[in-house]
Amino acid sequence: MKSTLKPFIFSVLLLCQMAIVQISVAQPPPPEVNGSMTNENPREGGGAPIDGGLAVALFMVAGFGAWKWYKTHEKLNIKI
Repeated sequence: MKSTLKPFIFSVLLLCQMAIVQISVAQPPPPEVNGSMTNENPREGGGAPIDGGLAVALFMVAGFGAWKWYKTHEKLNIKI
């Protein structure tokens, strides 16, 4: 009984969590821009620069890849 009950409870909890996330992510429609009824982006502002964050993320990904590559070659005893 316990062996079948645990996966069932886990799957029910997982489905409930996914449903709550879907409900909480819903957003209202964007406001009208200058009385326009079309769904177009505003022409001024609203943008955030991603220059610094993108560079940091790329360096972190490159460093992680290099570290994994080094560890793999170290484990296989390949001289670099």
